[in-house]
Amino acid sequence: MDKGGDDGVQPNQWRRLLRWHYSQKRNEAAGDGGKSKTFLGLRFNLKEWVIDPADHLYYTWLHVMIVPILYNWVIIILRTCFKAIALNYLPVWLALDYMSDLMYYADTILTLHTGYLDQGILIKDLSRLRKRYITSKHFLIDLLSLLPTDFLYFVFGIETPLVRVNRLLRIPRLNEALDRMETRTSYPNTFRITKLMMYIFVLIHWNACLYFSLSDYIGFGEDSWVYPNISNPTFASMQRQYVYCFWFSTQIFTTIGDTPLPDREEEFLFMIADLLIAVLVFASIVGNVGSVITSLRDRDNVFFPNHELVKAYLRSHHVSKELRNRIDNWYQHLYINKKIMRENEILLQLPLHMRTEIAVSVHLPTLSKVTIFQNCEKSLLEELVLKLTPQVFSPGEYVCRKGDVGHEMYIIKEGKLAVVADDGVTEFAVLSAGNFFGEISILNIRGNKSGNRRTANIRSIGYSDLFSLSKEDLTDVLSQFPAAKRHLEEKGRQILVKMGMLDEGAEEGNGEADQIETKIKKLEGTLEVMQTKLARLMVELESTNNKMQARVERLELELASQEADMSVFGETEEMTQERGEGVGEEIQWEREEAEGEEGDSLEKGKKQEQEEDGEDVSKEGDGESAKSPKEEVDRLTEEKTSGLKITDTQEKKKEGEKADDGHGKGDGAEVECGSKNEGASIEREYEEKTENNKEDLKEKDMKK
Repeated sequence: MDKGGDDGVQPNQWRRLLRWHYSQKRNEAAGDGGKSKTFLGLRFNLKEWVIDPADHLYYTWLHVMIVPILYNWVIIILRTCFKAIALNYLPVWLALDYMSDLMYYADTILTLHTGYLDQGILIKDLSRLRKRYITSKHFLIDLLSLLPTDFLYFVFGIETPLVRVNRLLRIPRLNEALDRMETRTSYPNTFRITKLMMYIFVLIHWNACLYFSLSDYIGFGEDSWVYPNISNPTFASMQRQYVYCFWFSTQIFTTIGDTPLPDREEEFLFMIADLLIAVLVFASIVGNVGSVITSLRDRDNVFFPNHELVKAYLRSHHVSKELRNRIDNWYQHLYINKKIMRENEILLQLPLHMRTEIAVSVHLPTLSKVTIFQNCEKSLLEELVLKLTPQVFSPGEYVCRKGDVGHEMYIIKEGKLAVVADDGVTEFAVLSAGNFFGEISILNIRGNKSGNRRTANIRSIGYSDLFSLSKEDLTDVLSQFPAAKRHLEEKGRQILVKMGMLDEGAEEGNGEADQIETKIKKLEGTLEVMQTKLARLMVELESTNNKMQARVERLELELASQEADMSVFGETEEMTQERGEGVGEEIQWEREEAEGEEGDSLEKGKKQEQEEDGEDVSKEGDGESAKSPKEEVDRLTEEKTSGLKITDTQEKKKEGEKADDGHGKGDGAEVECGSKNEGASIEREYEEKTENNKEDLKEKDMKK
C-alpha cells in the first residue's frame, strides 16, 4: 500500500472525527438544562460525572495526591520533635495543613465518582459506585483520615501537631500512585531505585526526629551519645540540629560510621531497635539493587546477542585475529547504535493483536514500498510484517552472490549497498534506504531463466540495516491469500518479461506438467484409498481365521472328552460283568453243598441260562454306542435281578419238596440285596465321573 495515499486520507478522517466529536459536545451542552459546569475548558454534569480509573486525568490526580501524603508523613513528626521549628513557622504549617485537608476531601469525592470494571465493562451508575465505596475498607480508612482532630488543639495546645496523626492513614493512596507510575514510566528500573531511596529517606527522617526527642528527654550534652548541648552556639541553630540528627541516624542505618557508645538503658534500647531496622534496610537495599542489575542484564541479553559466549568460542577454536576484529566491530556497532536483533522474541511478551499493531507501525511503511506488495490486501501486509527479520551487515560484507539460490528477499532500512561485478571492484549501481532486491527469487515463478538464482552480487558499503523475508514465510502467508498469490505471480512475470528473463515456452510446458502432476496426485490418492481398503480386508480375514481356529480347537477338545467318557463306560461295564459272574459262582457253590447231587440237572440248566445271559450281555456290550451308558446300566441291573428271581423260584420249589424253606429264603434274600446294592453303586460311580468330565469341559471352554 502506498504511504502517500494513506497520508492523504488519514487527515480528512481525523478532521471528520473531530467535527463529529465537537458537535456531540455542543448537543450535550445545549441539552443539559444549565446543570453542566465548566472546568479547564471542559463541560461536565456534576450529577452524572464519573471518572475512568484508566484515564489520564485519574493518573494525574494520583500524582497530585503524593504531595499532601508525603507532607504529613514528613512534617507531623518533624513539628512534634523539633518544637522550635514548629513554633517559628507555625502560620506556614497551619496553611499547609488545611490545604492538604482540602486535597484529602477532594480525593474522597473523586474516589466516590471513580468507576470500576465489572466483567470488563466500566460501571458508571453512581448509586452502585457509592454502595461499593461505602462498604469497602478504603472508605473507613479515608473517613478516619478526615476526622477533625484539629479541635484537640484547644485541649493540648497549638504546639502539639501530633493530634493530626490520623492524616498518616492515606498511605494506601500513595502506594497506588507509585505502582501506577512504575507501570507507565519508560525507565522502571530507575524508578524502583528512586522509590526505594524515598522510603529510606522517610525512615531515616523519623529516626532522626526520635533521636532528637530522646536526647531532649535525657538532656542535651549529658553524654557523648546524645545531641550536644544546645547552649553551644554551634549546635543551637535549628538547621544544625536537624542535619546533625539526620547524619547520626544515617550512620546507624548504613553501619558505615563510628557512632558513640550508649551509656543509659534508653540509649541501648534505641540502638538495638535501630540496628535491627538497619539490617532490614541493608537487606532491602541489596535486594532491590541486585534485582535492578539482574533485570538490566536480562534486558541486554534479550535486546542484544551474548558477546561473551561468541568470544569464548572464537578463542577455543583459534579463529584468525582479522575475523575476530570484524565480529567485535559488529557487536560494537550494535551496542553503540542500539540495534535490536531479537525483535520477535521481545514482542512475544504481548498478545498477537498488539504484536501486529506494533509491527505494522514499525515496518509497514517499509514493506509497502516494495513494488510487488503495492496494492495488496492490508491483511496480507499485516501478516508479512510479523515475518520480517532484522539483519545488520558489516562494511565489505556480501549480502548475496551471483548464482546463489535465493531463499529470501531483502528490504534496505538504512545504509547503502553496491551492485558489483564478479571482480568485486566494478560497481553497476548503488542501492539506498527504501530499495529492495531478491523479490523474484522467492516467488518461484515458472519459466524464470535464472532458475531462482541470484543474478547479481550485492555488497554492503558501510554498516547496513536490512529486513529479510524468507521464502517459506511468504509461501505460508500466500497459502491463505490465493488471490494475492496470483496477483504477485503476475507482477513477477511482468518484471521478468521486462528483464527478458521469462521463458514463455517453458511456462506453457510447465502448464502441461501441472496437468500431469494433477493426474498423478489423483492416482496417488486413489492408490492410497485402495491400500486402505486392502489393509482393512486383510485385518478382517485374519480375524476370521483366528475365530475358525479357535472353534476347531474347541470341537477337538469336546471330541476328546467324549472318547474319554466312552472308555470310562467300557471299564465300568467290564467291572460289572466280573462282579456278576463272581456272585453267581458263590451262589452256585453254596447251593451245591446244600442240595447235593439232586440239583445237578437244575444246576446245568442254571449254567446254560448264565451262559446265554453272558452272551446277551456281551452282544449288548458290543452295541453300547447305540444306547446311552445310563440305560445300559439299568438294563443290566434289571436282567440280573430277573435272573436271580427265576433262580429263587426254582430253588423254592426244590426246597418245598425237601421241607427246607428257611435256608433257601435266606440265601435268595442275601443275593438279591447284594445285587441291588452293587448295581446302585455302579450307577453312582458312573454319574460322578460323567459330571466331573462335564465340569472339566466347561472350565476349558471358559479358559479359551
